Amino acid sequence: MDLLLDTHAIIWFLSGNKSLSKKAKIAIEDSSNLKIISIVSIWEMAIKISLGKLELPNGLNQFLKLIEDNYFSILPITFEHAIELSTLEFIHRDPFDRLLIAQSKADNLTHVTKDRFIKQYDIKTLW
Repeated sequence: MDLLLDTHAIIWFLSGNKSLSKKAKIAIEDSSNLKIISIVSIWEMAIKISLGKLELPNGLNQFLKLIEDNYFSILPITFEHAIELSTLEFIHRDPFDRLLIAQSKADNLTHVTKDRFIKQYDIKTLW
């Protein structure tokens, strides 16, 4: 299974936060699954850090090293993602989440998320 982790899922997984569901944790730890982090999530974290809305104990550089050390693939934003984004219903208003939804849909990825709005889209989700 190809997993696209929502921003909260990657933060919770790498920090060992108990808010991550057991099902999501098992799927992320399963070496047969491809683990993907969107550049959108990294961008979102950087913006939230600069606004004082997110604090990573060892900083963003160290967090990015953890992503690399745990063999997560980084998904760039493509033209196909932008086209998919342009057709999405406005169930979810958050621009970061909308782009993650478009990426999940365009690339047929299973979206690892707790977000109830994302689960309303016609994409595979796991939590």
